[in-house]
Amino acid sequence: MAAFARHGRTEFAAAYSNAGGLGITTAMSYDVKDFKKNLDKMEELTSNPFGVNITVNADGDKEVYLKYLEVAINAGVNIITTSAYQAPYIGERIHEAGCLWFPKCPLMRHAISAQEAGADAITLMGMESAGNKNPFQHTTLINLTMGKRILKVPIIAAGGLGDARGFLGALAMGADAVCLGTAILITEESPVSKERKEERITTDIFTEEYHQSLYHRRFGGTRVPSPSVGFQSKIVPLKNMIENIIQEAELILKSWGFDKEEFSTLPS
Repeated sequence: MAAFARHGRTEFAAAYSNAGGLGITTAMSYDVKDFKKNLDKMEELTSNPFGVNITVNADGDKEVYLKYLEVAINAGVNIITTSAYQAPYIGERIHEAGCLWFPKCPLMRHAISAQEAGADAITLMGMESAGNKNPFQHTTLINLTMGKRILKVPIIAAGGLGDARGFLGALAMGADAVCLGTAILITEESPVSKERKEERITTDIFTEEYHQSLYHRRFGGTRVPSPSVGFQSKIVPLKNMIENIIQEAELILKSWGFDKEEFSTLPS
């Protein structure tokens, strides 16, 4: 599950974990004093694994980020993702606590730097991603295929993914997992308003205006969702969405002649 600035809240993250994914609650969605209460609530809402995201700003207060991190560590969370700016000091503390660190990186040089800093896995964001953009991002295809050649740690694919073929394609291009962001904001459990969800579903991703808004080639956020909205035609429960992706992926594999019961990207 991607990290969301305003929407990465406990109930949404727990629903994602209950649907079979790895729910991620965004620490900065809460005041530090209230963060522990919401992690306790996560434990009540799901018995499945979940993680915490810490979004790092260039001019942010390191001590504040570390306070959030300590709350997560003390609560027993062992998967921490970071996004926006690199934060090796956060990675160091994560490893000191015996936890796993998954930074999110838009550029290969950022991914290499994160790997050298000890990242346990890296989320590679293609230029198809929504949210903050880097003008030097490559496509999801190039990030994954080149990342598989260059990086030694597991890769999590992000950017424009929202259906079974995208899921299988990411695995075939070198990803060990996929990160869903824009696509799940249209689900029933998403805190986004119904009106906003319906607006996203009807987005025409093939217009010139949409294209220029998404691939604007400058630092900063986008004004449009990722093209994964093109795969959605209605608002559905998270569990249904994830199950549909997996079931359709299995049917596609069978149509290709794959007849085994288990599909793994891990080396034998």
